[in-house]
Amino acid sequence: MKGKAGWCAALLVSIGFPCTSAIAADCKSSPAPQVDWQDCNKSNIVVRGAALAGATLAGADFTLTDLRDADLRKADLQKATLVRSSLAGANAAGANFGRAEAYRTSFSGMQGDGASFASAELQRADFSGANLAGANFEKAELGRASFEKSRLEGARFTLANLSRASFVGAEIGGAVDFENAFLYLTRIEGVDLSSATGLAQAQVDLTCGDSDTKLPAGLSPSASWPCKFD
Repeated sequence: MKGKAGWCAALLVSIGFPCTSAIAADCKSSPAPQVDWQDCNKSNIVVRGAALAGATLAGADFTLTDLRDADLRKADLQKATLVRSSLAGANAAGANFGRAEAYRTSFSGMQGDGASFASAELQRADFSGANLAGANFEKAELGRASFEKSRLEGARFTLANLSRASFVGAEIGGAVDFENAFLYLTRIEGVDLSSATGLAQAQVDLTCGDSDTKLPAGLSPSASWPCKFD
């Protein structure tokens, strides 16, 4: 029996058109490590605990899908749609969520060490209690996202939009990078940022900290601390 590559080559010869990702992907296949679901519609389904390590999930639609406790290690989720889905408790170490759409998505308790969320749309996403050591959030949209009680040592937030995001209770160490991040009303009450890099006074002045917030040497608490919330 011909594999997907064989069928693709045969199709190219017979009709003279290149194979598309939709043809190459096996959208009807069951969850399995390294499965190819590229550009497939997997919205509003339950695949809790699915074994998807190394899977090709780029461009797939997982809107409202239950991916809790799934094994997504090193999976490719670039440009995937994960709006209002749940990856709570999933193992996504080393996974690529670059440019994914994940508004109001739950990543709580997830193992996301070394994962990339570069340029992803993550407004109101919940990363509470997640392990995000070494994760890359460069240029990500993270307005009102929650990183409460998460592990963030070595994470990168370069040029990320963190307006109104919360880091309360987060473990921030290992030189977390906030260079040119937008920190308007970002909640850092009680957070130890002494080892953070890339922070400037102008950024700190936009945040919401308190007397227990620790800043890198040379930076001072904002005169507006503590913030007043309605």
